[in-house]
Amino acid sequence: MARQPRKAANLPLDEGLVSQACELQINISRAAEDGIAKAIRAERELWRIENAEAIRLENEYVEKHGLPFAKYRQF
Repeated sequence: MARQPRKAANLPLDEGLVSQACELQINISRAAEDGIAKAIRAERELWRIENAEAIRLENEYVEKHGLPFAKYRQF
């Protein structure tokens, strides 16, 4: 998968963590990016879990009654 264009960000980080990362030759930017991506996936999954019942009910309604205002659709 191709990486998207990157945007510079100034983030204050724990000095000890930065020092250890440098000693271990860890790419701090890439590690931060990976951590943010993981947090985003976790939040989206949590949203899906929290809203699963509402989504199920909405889908059930559409199956039973069709789309609201469907008669006005032009496509």
